[in-house]
Amino acid sequence: MLSRTADHLFWMSRYTERAENTARMLSVSYETSLLPQSAAEAQAGWQGLLSISELMPAYTKKHGEITPARVLEFMVRDGDNPSSIFSCLRAARENARAVRGALTTEIWETQNQTWLELRRHLEDGELERDPGQFFEWVKYRSHLSRGVTLGTMLQDEAFHFLRLGTFLERSDNTARLLDVKFHAASKDFFGRASERNLESDFYHWSAVLRSVSAFEVYRKVYRDVITPGRVADLLILRRDMPRSLHASMREVVDNLAVVANAQSAETQRRAGRLLSDLRYGRIDEILATGLHAFLTQFLDRVNELGARISQDFLVLETD
Repeated sequence: MLSRTADHLFWMSRYTERAENTARMLSVSYETSLLPQSAAEAQAGWQGLLSISELMPAYTKKHGEITPARVLEFMVRDGDNPSSIFSCLRAARENARAVRGALTTEIWETQNQTWLELRRHLEDGELERDPGQFFEWVKYRSHLSRGVTLGTMLQDEAFHFLRLGTFLERSDNTARLLDVKFHAASKDFFGRASERNLESDFYHWSAVLRSVSAFEVYRKVYRDVITPGRVADLLILRRDMPRSLHASMREVVDNLAVVANAQSAETQRRAGRLLSDLRYGRIDEILATGLHAFLTQFLDRVNELGARISQDFLVLETD
């Protein structure tokens, strides 16, 4: 496959997944902001969202003071913010258009229709009327894109580059969501019940679980009260949880193996090493050494992995 085609496919799926995960992070921040809390706690929640997305400098330069309305505007409809939902879905559509011939008609129509509907929703003021409903729409369109891909596309190299982009992006964003929400809940990342209001804890962690479609899964797996440690275990180490770090890296390793070339051995080794750490890790050991440190290191390794994938498969050779 031409590296140019692989690049467009990889980034089409990454941008689609990024839009969905941005919607998920905004949704949980919006829901938790509605809980009884001090102004300082509410401010910290929105600030944490910008920080973990590495957008604080860009936001401060453009908007100054942090307010929920301005953060939503910046993270949803700001075309100058490359990580906004608007920018991500625009980029996904442009990448799809560039490789129209490598996609099925259904995939292209899904991407194009998502972009057209997004513009209409934003112009009609749906974000302002019901942010929660708007975020659900973004997630639904991402689900539809993945489903159409699985249901209509030949499982050749093009398919595997799409999947590779999806799960690399998902692992990055799940780690970011966990980091910001544990930090907001407790400085020591344990969320001790004796130090916090139990009712507030329940709604906080319920919102986190719902943001990754894991509330019902949590109840099925643990059949007990929601605790921060179990939330971390579910979203980091459980292979059977679709949005966990373990499940996402399993997909990355499997799809890398299919598209492997003569120069990708080191990239595969590093991906396999990262997967092994998740496969054989224990949540009590992770919490004992510090969840923030673990997630920060994980993000660094995923970013390095993304750079190596670009180098091995996607960077065009210059004449």
